[in-house]
Amino acid sequence: MELFTHGEPIADTKAPDGPIETRWQRRRFGAKLVNPANRRKLTVIVVGTGLAGGSAAATLGELGYRVKSYCYQDSPRRAHSIAAQGGINAAKNYRNDGDSIQRLFYDTVKGGDFRSRESNVRRLAEVSVEIIDQAVAQGVPFAREYGGLLDTRSFGGAQVQRTFYARGQTGQQLLLGAYQALERQIGLGRVEMYSRHEMLELIVVDGRARGIVVRDLVSGEITTEYADAVVLASGGYGNVFYLSTNAKGCNVTATWRAHRKGALFANPCYTQIHPTCIPVSGDHQSKLTLMSESLRNDGRVWVPQRAGDDRPPREIPEDERDYFLERMYPSFGNLVPRDIASRAAKGVCDSGRGVGATGLGVYLDFADAIGRLGRSTIADRYGNLFEMYQRITGEDPYEVPMRIYPAVHYTMGGLWVDYDLESTIPGLFVIGEANFSDHGANRLGASALMQGLADGYFVLPSTIADYLSAGPFEPLTDDHPEVAAARNDVADRLARLLACNGDRTVDSFHRELGQIMWDHCGMERSDTGLRKALAEIRSLREQFWQRVRVPGDGEGLNQALEKAGRVADFFELAELMCVDALHRTESAGGHFRAESQTPDGEAQRDDDRFSYVAAWEFTGADRPPVLHKEDLDFEYVHPTQRSYK
Repeated sequence: MELFTHGEPIADTKAPDGPIETRWQRRRFGAKLVNPANRRKLTVIVVGTGLAGGSAAATLGELGYRVKSYCYQDSPRRAHSIAAQGGINAAKNYRNDGDSIQRLFYDTVKGGDFRSRESNVRRLAEVSVEIIDQAVAQGVPFAREYGGLLDTRSFGGAQVQRTFYARGQTGQQLLLGAYQALERQIGLGRVEMYSRHEMLELIVVDGRARGIVVRDLVSGEITTEYADAVVLASGGYGNVFYLSTNAKGCNVTATWRAHRKGALFANPCYTQIHPTCIPVSGDHQSKLTLMSESLRNDGRVWVPQRAGDDRPPREIPEDERDYFLERMYPSFGNLVPRDIASRAAKGVCDSGRGVGATGLGVYLDFADAIGRLGRSTIADRYGNLFEMYQRITGEDPYEVPMRIYPAVHYTMGGLWVDYDLESTIPGLFVIGEANFSDHGANRLGASALMQGLADGYFVLPSTIADYLSAGPFEPLTDDHPEVAAARNDVADRLARLLACNGDRTVDSFHRELGQIMWDHCGMERSDTGLRKALAEIRSLREQFWQRVRVPGDGEGLNQALEKAGRVADFFELAELMCVDALHRTESAGGHFRAESQTPDGEAQRDDDRFSYVAAWEFTGADRPPVLHKEDLDFEYVHPTQRSYK
């Protein structure tokens, strides 16, 4: 069977032409508005309550729309955004160190290895300065200097200090700010909140997104919910690898169901491997733990110079250590972007110089910083992270270096959207990590929180009005053919999963799938490995539908049934990821093809052949997908060989 077929090119027709500095301003002015009285007649469904979804639902409610918000967690504040640690970027230039909107724009395009849209990234840089003001007004407790001014620190891929933070819990504090705003709208009756509900299908009527099919995870009841527009803010798909830093519930089902209904899926092979995670300790693990990139401000990354040196780290003299990031990238040192730091760590471990029982680890050492700044200062900056590390490993990072190793953390791919954040299905808007729009082939640290809040607080509320100005659309009922078909599809799928009655657990299939993906579509990919992965995934998917065992029934709480549906979608996604990685024979950012590297082992792009967004159309689970290309044009940041040396 052929891997894929070619379709018509796709283009973003919403971004204005002309000077990039005024495009967002001109788009907002050119968009149609909805007057306040008419907003009360319009309903918007928001799926997900993380930073993107929570801020979007709160803002749309504040504007006067009727909002229905859905999450599978028991509370909207349990969304995985709460786990973000290090900080949020903004071009405030409080340090007077040369930062600007233009520099943040440049750093983000370069950090994404020139595989993102200039218009979207420029808008993100502009809106970043407004996010900080919004969060401070909400009472988010950002770290402050002695004099009371907001403090900032450095993150990878930048030579300025533009990252605002709240110790090692920035995501939690920002999410609580959005949650407070959301709860206010719930109290006012403008937002209806449905927790413990999972979206299992998108309802498309007359070519428009008009609602969703959801399952109450406590009672098992399946219902149809209608709206004039649907917003997906359901996060990324890193859990396709089984072991990742994502919460165990994170999944691709909401976006994959939309993809199956006609929404194009863009750049699925662009996945981010985070360099500072606690290493795998054994087969018993079901997830991994992130150690914030902010630690690389003061921690120094090193391994022994001699392969097989298993002495305790404090017994290895300074002249027998290799601070390999500082040696390889003297301009940026330990603060190179994540994809580069991860590959460098993998390289030294592959050469036999890794540390720890498995040899898959490098040291992150704070001895110099503690000696220079004092233990109390380091505790003020990273105290909760140090405590987390000690609880997990039993080692005190104030006394001995941390051990870290790369792990799956974020996904740059997602549903294709235009400048208005609207997918290829009219009325379906996609925000935050669920879309592909801002980060290209590699996201810079502290930019996920920036994008989520930019989309939710500032971009979507402006652009969705242009679509809703044509509403309200015709009312729907449960007996409408498209509605009934969507609901029946969900019921049939759940029944099929329950009927398998096989001999293997859902987790056993998920773990095996994750190992295939990590081995062949992880930090390094090759033609041979990806073709092997495709064959193994297809064989394992066939086994899944024959041998999976889902105990219980669908009439109440059944977490095995929840996981089975999510893993079934991961199987289909995994195939598309491998096809996308196989077709893109260049290396770019987090997508590293062994056949495409520079003489010194860096990613080698092929701009003549691959300077485009790969947007994939679903044609069936056993049929080849269709590739639609969106050409990328660079007028303001011209592609060069990315260098951080």
